[in-house]
Amino acid sequence: MMTQVAAGDRIRIHGRVVGGAERSGVVLEVRGELLVVRYDDGHEAVLAPGSDCEIRHGE
Repeated sequence: MMTQVAAGDRIRIHGRVVGGAERSGVVLEVRGELLVVRYDDGHEAVLAPGSDCEIRHGE
């Protein structure tokens, strides 16, 4: 995994194409290499973070 991630950390996923929308949310749970994320729009999903993810600890 790219860095240590904990519940409560914020995550931002950059758009994959130029002009693509970014998504932001909060990490609810860490399941090994997977993250359970609640996005700012209220949607929850399991995420396998990649190079397009930015983690902000303790925000």
